[in-house]
Amino acid sequence: MINNTAKLLDVVALTVDLPQYDLWRGQVGTVVETLANGTAFEVEFSDRNGRTYESLGLRPELIMVLRFEPASPNPTEMVTA
Repeated sequence: MINNTAKLLDVVALTVDLPQYDLWRGQVGTVVETLANGTAFEVEFSDRNGRTYESLGLRPELIMVLRFEPASPNPTEMVTA
């Protein structure tokens, strides 16, 4: 299983709809703060011009870290060429 632990400045996507905030599964945000010793994360959602339209504290199971490069299921096995 791929490690999905978020850290500061990770790009993440929602895994659920949050209609009360007008946010929907798949919307992309950035982790801007780690809360409660890593049991939650402040995620900022911004428009194409960089203006924040929502910022929420979210539990890890509500987001997934997006990867821009291939990732090994076990980070200690990752090999670079």
